[in-house]
Amino acid sequence: MSEPISFYFDFSSPYSYLASERIDELAAKYGRKVKWRPVMLGAAFKASGLPLLLSVPLKGEYSKRDIERSARFMDVPYKFPPKFPLATLVAARGYYWLHGQDCGKAREFAHAVFRAYWVDGRDISEAPVVLDIAAKLGIDGDAFTAAIATPEIKERVKQETDAAIAKGMFGAPYIMVDGEPFWGADRLPQIDKWLATGGF
Repeated sequence: MSEPISFYFDFSSPYSYLASERIDELAAKYGRKVKWRPVMLGAAFKASGLPLLLSVPLKGEYSKRDIERSARFMDVPYKFPPKFPLATLVAARGYYWLHGQDCGKAREFAHAVFRAYWVDGRDISEAPVVLDIAAKLGIDGDAFTAAIATPEIKERVKQETDAAIAKGMFGAPYIMVDGEPFWGADRLPQIDKWLATGGF
């Protein structure tokens, strides 16, 4: 069986959110699995020297419009949140802890965090908000809080971020398919063709 697709994302990235709503379905068409890997996008911006997209004069205003249009095009619910950007460390740590126990539950959690931010506008940088999201999925809050404070989980997020940057990630979503990198939710059609043809 072919290698899983690597989906590098940050919960605060709007295009990551859009891709998250479609990537599993796309991969399943070709019998492929997807490894979800939350990372800290700020570290990638620092490594690449690139600014936050929405902060760039002219381009930022266009991008905000493009995100909204892309969401409509992809038929994905979306509302720009009142607080942007924000830190997503708590959610990323929680994801990796959950993934170590139950991959399906971790995926469910990731979707819930994305939607809490990009649909409901909740402040996912706040630990109580993330804990509430987890609780609604039946995840034990005390265990969650203890786990995300461990050195192992803290280091895991750093390692995943460093590994993604080493693979060339400079923005998100950054999707690796058989060693080929694709950047952005708008590359999903190219990924579809790549999977259908075995590369082009």
